Amino acid sequence: MPQQTILSYSDVLAEANHHRHLLLGNGFSISCRPEVFMYGKLFERADFSDLIRARQAFDVLATKNFETVIRALRSFALLASLYAAGKQDGKSEASEDADALREVLVGAVANSHPDRPYDIQPSEYLKCREFLRGYTSLNTLNYDLLLYWALMQNELGDQAIYCDDGFRKPADDPTADYVSWDPDNSKGQTVRYLHGALHLFDSGPEMKKYTWIDTQIPLIEQIRAALKQEFYPVFVSEGTSDEKVDRIRHNDYLSKMYRSFTEIHHALVVFGHSLDGSDDHIFIDRIGRHGKTEQLYVSIFGDPSSPTNRGIIQRASDLSHLRPARRPLEVKFFDAASASVWN
Repeated sequence: MPQQTILSYSDVLAEANHHRHLLLGNGFSISCRPEVFMYGKLFERADFSDLIRARQAFDVLATKNFETVIRALRSFALLASLYAAGKQDGKSEASEDADALREVLVGAVANSHPDRPYDIQPSEYLKCREFLRGYTSLNTLNYDLLLYWALMQNELGDQAIYCDDGFRKPADDPTADYVSWDPDNSKGQTVRYLHGALHLFDSGPEMKKYTWIDTQIPLIEQIRAALKQEFYPVFVSEGTSDEKVDRIRHNDYLSKMYRSFTEIHHALVVFGHSLDGSDDHIFIDRIGRHGKTEQLYVSIFGDPSSPTNRGIIQRASDLSHLRPARRPLEVKFFDAASASVWN
């Protein structure tokens, strides 16, 4: 692989100075609070008391990554019908444990999440808002509250960030203590939670978003209260890329976000994502094969020649080969640390 030029973030802003879009991965959250959002930390905070065998699966697979174990359990459930025909117990238990692990993951994220927006320092928000400002759209694969909190910090006195996530007061209940997603407002939407988020709930007839301003109850407390009632937020975290797509397509909001992301033009800046195979539906399908962006800038953290970064560079570079000649894609890389997202 030829040596890649690694740009600074200021180079990216200078080159992509018109109609640039942002896609955030978990590195965005890790760069703010690594002690909270690293996979290993979530594992340590998870409650496996009712899932002894599933807990042992982490050891067998030598990982602390929930997605890896959930994906393995689902794969085993499929193979069990071939290798253990007529023995349904193992297959059923694996499927049930995969579902239960997702709920454990939700609880771990909610219970380890910073409690209040002011647990993040004003100086951190100001840096983050500087990073977020100037994008035509903000797209995230994360399901924590950090992006939402940063966008809401208008009282800091810095330049406002225009953002519209498509959620409004219900037309038939303007006094409701929540807001709901209105597909009619999605055309001008500038914030997309592509994999859902902790504060988004599917009530059946509508997609609801919990807010602080309508209840004066901190979001994380509302989420924990909902979990106690076994109401789970809408977010996609588990399984293979195909499994994620299946879940996306069964939710109107997620499905619309998935489709509309493909329509973005000009430049796309990806920060904090390794482009691993579990999100091929975003990178290969939405950006590679069907994307309309002309430039792709991907963040690299640390030594570009490390095995991890060489893999990211190769996977990102391969995306350009998926494009037809009439829609070429130029791929470049930048130093993640130079973006100074939170400090």
